[in-house]
Amino acid sequence: MAAANPALPSYFTLNNGVQMPAIGLGTYRIRNSDAVFKALDSALEAGYRMFDTASVYGNEVHIKNAFSVLLPKYGLEREDIFITTKLSPSDHGGGELTEKACQQSLDNLGVDYVDLYLIHFPGSAKIPADDKRNREMREMTWSKLTELYDDGRMNALGVSNFTIRHLKDLMKCNHGVVPAVNQVEWHPYYHQNSLYKYCKANDIVLQAYCSLGGTSASNTALLNDPVVVRTAKKLEATPAQILLVWALQQDIAIIPKSITPERIKENFSLNFKIPDEDMKALQQLGENNVKYAWDPSIIA
Repeated sequence: MAAANPALPSYFTLNNGVQMPAIGLGTYRIRNSDAVFKALDSALEAGYRMFDTASVYGNEVHIKNAFSVLLPKYGLEREDIFITTKLSPSDHGGGELTEKACQQSLDNLGVDYVDLYLIHFPGSAKIPADDKRNREMREMTWSKLTELYDDGRMNALGVSNFTIRHLKDLMKCNHGVVPAVNQVEWHPYYHQNSLYKYCKANDIVLQAYCSLGGTSASNTALLNDPVVVRTAKKLEATPAQILLVWALQQDIAIIPKSITPERIKENFSLNFKIPDEDMKALQQLGENNVKYAWDPSIIA
């Protein structure tokens, strides 16, 4: 469904058996209700069934309102789509604070459960990056989230922006629940082989954000990179499609964001495979080590 090419994954089976679509629509910085509606309309029409948001994005209510109209339009039920949202760093610490934040997201989205719920960042709001309390807060947060997971408020539980060190800390206190997903910045300019291997070894699916580089901040350097452009011309694809297939071909899930109907459709139409020599050339762009989003490695 997500990809006509059998070489590319359409779904990933998470470590608890839940199936997650390989391609989803990111909604970061889509805050206007009309823009959210149009993006979701275009995405559903194109075949997307996974949608990624977060408490801090401020658009959960807009997504609820859009789905109330759009799911009937496309003959879909709640269970036909996969919704991801995330816990804000200001709601870490477990207990009532974390539970209220989770329930608020469910209420905002108008659902009884989300398919995937992530800790958005390993650091807690108002705590210095190098303060060891960050680790304690993560542990208390994870403990509460595993309770909510057991209660059925999310079908799968994961993290975002976690390094190997953060994952290892969590695994020591995981209460029987290993993170199903780690959503991280991942593109040819910035990818971490050690994190890739660790997540593979521990059955944690990597999900990429910033797949197209710094486009959310109007930085198109990666899209215009000569290697990316040359590969796109060779394979008669767009540079964006090259970057997305590059991730999928490594079994990394993607959530490209766009508000343009044509691009939303293009980002889902990934029916080709990149030859090995071109994959290698794209991989080598990582020597640039260009990061566009926040850096979690400084968080204790």
